[in-house]
Amino acid sequence: MALLEIENLSVQFPSHRGRMQAVEGVSLHVDAGEVLGIVGESGSGKSVTMMALMGLVAYPGRVTADRLVFDGHDLLKLSEHERRRLTGKHLSMIFQDATTSLNPCFTVGYQLAETLKLHLGLDRAGARRRSIELLEQVGIPAPERRLAAYPHQLSGGMSQRVMIAMAIACNPKLLIADEPTTALDVTIQAQILDLLRELQRSSRMALVLITHDMGVVREMAQRVAVMYAGQVMEEQSAERLFDDPRHPYTEALMTALPERNLGRARLATIPGMVPGLNDRPGGCLFAPRCRYAQPECQNRPLLRPLQGGAVRCHFELAELHARFPAAAQEGVA
Repeated sequence: MALLEIENLSVQFPSHRGRMQAVEGVSLHVDAGEVLGIVGESGSGKSVTMMALMGLVAYPGRVTADRLVFDGHDLLKLSEHERRRLTGKHLSMIFQDATTSLNPCFTVGYQLAETLKLHLGLDRAGARRRSIELLEQVGIPAPERRLAAYPHQLSGGMSQRVMIAMAIACNPKLLIADEPTTALDVTIQAQILDLLRELQRSSRMALVLITHDMGVVREMAQRVAVMYAGQVMEEQSAERLFDDPRHPYTEALMTALPERNLGRARLATIPGMVPGLNDRPGGCLFAPRCRYAQPECQNRPLLRPLQGGAVRCHFELAELHARFPAAAQEGVA
């Protein structure tokens, strides 16, 4: 039985020009102890999907789903109070920018203790002991002294470690890491990712890793969901996805990897941008940027099953390679 089940999740935001479909018909599942990577360009709906799961899409945003179940709990039927008790304890999230996620008015110790008192019912002394343990666990030196620090007194990497400590404080069953290395230098990025990997393995918690970095996904994830313009375009095991991508968008993302552009004068890119409210195609959302686009792409493709995954395209990628060898050559690493 899956730890997390999402079926036909959609998120809309109204505007003066109409409703913006930020997430459209997303279906995902995560098993206990599994690492799921979610990749795609900015504006693909990755973060909004997980914010909807956490109940953090504020009015006037509108969230609908056929099924939203976590650890046997139907999130669509829980009251706000019941959902708050679940999120933060068994279901936690690390947000993109730790420096804006931490409250600048309170010390690190206060913010950690608040989580521990709320969800675990610890007293002041117990919360302090557990806070020190957590800071040690995430590799923060002199943890007793750091409890008295305010967020502005910490580096970006240190702030991110504090956020991770808060997220794992109650030993969650599922941790969502939304671009956990944003705005960090390369050395600190590697340290944070190593920390997440070690925490996931040692506690056997499930991890959803949202990132732009395909290399990170290949190294850490067991399964990968590729999102574009609010839709899941492809889902496969990480190994199969990198060895045999089945959607033109996935192939284009792979082609843009620097290590696959050795010897080329310029890095390969995907022309155009993720569609917004006013330029959203009626058919395949990726068609205006797809090197293989055909008249059939004016119809909206459905997500069809693959062996161990799914793909949203009218065609098999191998068939497109055979029909359009020149276009296929552009995507060869």
